[in-house]
Amino acid sequence: MRIGELAERAGTTTRTLRYYEDRGLLPARRTGNGYRSYDEDDLRLLREIRVLQDFGFELEETRPFVDCLRAGHPAGDACPASLAVYRRKLAELDSLIGKLADVRDQVARQLTTAEEAAGESATPRCETTAQD
Repeated sequence: MRIGELAERAGTTTRTLRYYEDRGLLPARRTGNGYRSYDEDDLRLLREIRVLQDFGFELEETRPFVDCLRAGHPAGDACPASLAVYRRKLAELDSLIGKLADVRDQVARQLTTAEEAAGESATPRCETTAQD
């Protein structure tokens, strides 16, 4: 298939496909007349990249999964390098979750402090009005 058809079937743009090609994630096969040529395996690579990016993986982090598929494995996460990327991403997510939990706790403490301070005062310290 040609680049336009691949882009349409993968739900992306030809510009994105050229970028992936430049980055070495998508093969750069050409027909005799110079047109790019792709097959179902290339579509599979693109779908793998898209799913991983939807999960928050950076483009370069998808490389081991693509390499695994290119090596003939049935799934992009069947190789040790892909599993290592999963482990790193999981650790990164756990760290972010921890940081967000800390921020949430700080905001909750600030809210409690502000509510207690507002309850002690007979007159409000500020007043907002809705503008029509």
